[in-house]
Amino acid sequence: MKKDEDRNIRLRATGVGILIGLALAAMAGRAVQLQIVRYDWLSEKASAQVESSQTYRGKRGNIYDAKHRELAVSVDATSIAAYPPAVPADQLKRTALSLGKVLHMDPTETATRLAADTTFVWIKRHVVPKEVQAARALDLPGIDFLTEHSRFYPHRTLAAQVIGFSGMDGNGLEGIEFYYDNQLRGKEVQIRMLRDALGRGFDGERQRIGNDKGNDIVLTIDSTIQFITEKALEEAVVENAGRSGIAVVMAPSTGAVLAIAHYPFFNPNAFGEYDRKVWRNRAITDPFEPGSTMKIFSAAAALEHGGYTKNSIFFCENGSYRVGGNTVHDTKKHGWLSLQQIVKFSSNIGAVKVGEMIGPVALYRTLLDFGFGRKTRIDCPGETSGSLADYRSWTKIDAGTIAFGQGIAVSALQLTAAVAALANEGLLMRPFLVQAVTDPNGRLLHRYAPRPVRQAVSVQTANTVARMMHTVTTEGGTGTRAALDGFSAAGKTGTAQKIDRETGRYSNRKYVSSFVGFAPMEKPAVVILVVVDEPKKHHYGGSVAAPAFKKIAHQTLDYLNIAPGRIGERLMARNTTGDQR
Repeated sequence: MKKDEDRNIRLRATGVGILIGLALAAMAGRAVQLQIVRYDWLSEKASAQVESSQTYRGKRGNIYDAKHRELAVSVDATSIAAYPPAVPADQLKRTALSLGKVLHMDPTETATRLAADTTFVWIKRHVVPKEVQAARALDLPGIDFLTEHSRFYPHRTLAAQVIGFSGMDGNGLEGIEFYYDNQLRGKEVQIRMLRDALGRGFDGERQRIGNDKGNDIVLTIDSTIQFITEKALEEAVVENAGRSGIAVVMAPSTGAVLAIAHYPFFNPNAFGEYDRKVWRNRAITDPFEPGSTMKIFSAAAALEHGGYTKNSIFFCENGSYRVGGNTVHDTKKHGWLSLQQIVKFSSNIGAVKVGEMIGPVALYRTLLDFGFGRKTRIDCPGETSGSLADYRSWTKIDAGTIAFGQGIAVSALQLTAAVAALANEGLLMRPFLVQAVTDPNGRLLHRYAPRPVRQAVSVQTANTVARMMHTVTTEGGTGTRAALDGFSAAGKTGTAQKIDRETGRYSNRKYVSSFVGFAPMEKPAVVILVVVDEPKKHHYGGSVAAPAFKKIAHQTLDYLNIAPGRIGERLMARNTTGDQR
């Protein structure tokens, strides 16, 4: 009996041993499978549970004005995030209410984010310091404070439409910020974030490759001239109850744009609070009918291709002239006028007569040579080419109206560049807004030099037209309110009727008033265009825009340290290179 019991015990022990051995063998096999066969897969899975890799961008590069003054910079900003698994369920409502109150957010929206089925969610990005301080004081579980980069425009509205702005994620959305986004954008940075069992980040390792900041952009815009221009433009629009305004200042010898102003203004630090219409750089994107400013180019065509001189005379029909089925009028009745007087007194009929004498081919060719109907290819997004129909499609009235600035559409930049060619002895320069790109250490990467486009007209023609433009600012001219004290200025007024969208005809109530000119005469330093859309109190360019030109010119020449001189001597200096007739 005892032997049977001992045998049973040995059998059971053997069976248990075998089972244990099999279990150990299975465990060993599984260990081999996990530790050797599937080691790489398991390592990746484990890492994914405690590590995450996020891509961040370095700071955007700065935008500077011509004197290296900051116009756009990136600063550190705090963003508030949450790890939903770490927010206690019984505290979710209280957390949402508390955060919503200090962050000025809808508590329902906050609660929805906190309850999201994810390990990470943004609550509010780029939070102001006061809100950050209040949120930190709450000491809420599952809430984190992360450092990001925020775009800041220290001069607020200054040159806003030129600079543009970037979005929350650091991508350029308008203006230079958009056009040069590839240069300004910070380099991508990989961050390895460690998380606990609840998904909370508790450590991180930033992998850098050199400097992650974007390149810097140096503009041709001078912030002082920009401020002068914006102030004068604002006064012109407000005083005349205008709808809006544009002003451009350019260096004629280089094509460098020194200022582009728009009114109404907007603040790119809070661009979302403004109508999208005020964001764009309308001096470049929006075409308009220029009106009488075109008469100087009709005169240039007559001098260059028609064999006429400034003293050639044209009969101006005493204020009324029928062309086909249409009648052209002048604001004052004129009989015989010289080409110079047609420009000085701004005779529509005189311009039509000039256009008829020289023919559509010569006028069309001259306008093309001055850059109308083509993009200037300035380094800014959304440029319009304006509108200049081929001369072969012109009717008789088209040829006449184009000669005095209707039936043609130009941008403010095109018009400024064309007048700059007259100030630059006929040489048309390509306008540009950026003069250099530098790396984060200030090393020059690229410099943009002045680029001639073509000789639009001869030196003699340009100088003759310049002197004709000077008479506009003298007694009896339409632009006497643009005359400068101590300097000789040349210019031309423009008063263009707008087309009524309802009737499709030219309105007798809506106008675009403008003045474009340059100073000083003997060596022009600046070309200035002022355009006011739909002024209500007055509508003639000489009354609305010419005073703004005068303010901008005086203050800019003073800022550039250009000393006043005797006007007679300046005109003689210019005359020595031009037409002596």
